[in-house]
Amino acid sequence: MRIALIGYGKMGKMIEQIAKARGHEIVSIIDIDNMQDFDSPAFASADVAIEFTNPTAAYDNYLRAFKHHVKVVSGSTGWMSEHKTDVERLCNDEGQTLFWASNFSVGVAIFSAVNRYLAKIMNGFPQYQVEMEETHHIHKLDAPSGTAITLADEIIDRLDRKDTWVKGEQHNADGTVTGTNHVAANELAIASVRRDEVPGIHTITYDSEADKIVISHDAHSRKGFALGAVLAAEYTKDHTGLLTTSDLFKEVLG
Repeated sequence: MRIALIGYGKMGKMIEQIAKARGHEIVSIIDIDNMQDFDSPAFASADVAIEFTNPTAAYDNYLRAFKHHVKVVSGSTGWMSEHKTDVERLCNDEGQTLFWASNFSVGVAIFSAVNRYLAKIMNGFPQYQVEMEETHHIHKLDAPSGTAITLADEIIDRLDRKDTWVKGEQHNADGTVTGTNHVAANELAIASVRRDEVPGIHTITYDSEADKIVISHDAHSRKGFALGAVLAAEYTKDHTGLLTTSDLFKEVLG
């Protein structure tokens, strides 16, 4: 498979290594200093482009790739609130393809399935108060993380007593702490911690007077995310439309 990389930071370089190890060819690498290569024959020859940039650049990168009918796999977050409807139109009505996930880890996909099931059970036990915390490296720009938001949305869809998520306590990279986890009864607080080089930890807690239930996913490195992105690209090559990890893992996770 011919792969183009959009974004060549730590994640892009790791994706390159894994893709080559799996027998794929990297035909184009685009970063901030060579954006003109979107219009190159090399980029247009790609079966799939894998995009890991930043929340503000992602949507424009999709449009640049779609211009050449190159399918895109993306882990960038932050674009959905403004551009979700347009991306859905491009993929569902105009023949473009985007595989988007807030997290490409197989472990997170499994964790997400557990989260959905637990929230469904907990809908019948209102004595349990639910909170979330996500921890990432100090270079991460967005808070809460896209994965945390996805997990929160899954809980809200299944827990009648919660109808929205809000930012909770924020432990910032400079050591300051802002915000609070004391929120309205209908709100789900997502606390965020930025420290060291943590790849990603997501923890969901159900607490009552009697006991506490905690589920957590702790990534040991970015390698799992990079492998998941390459697996998504392999899947995307032969599929079209607006794709997600539920499509990729549906046979395994249901």
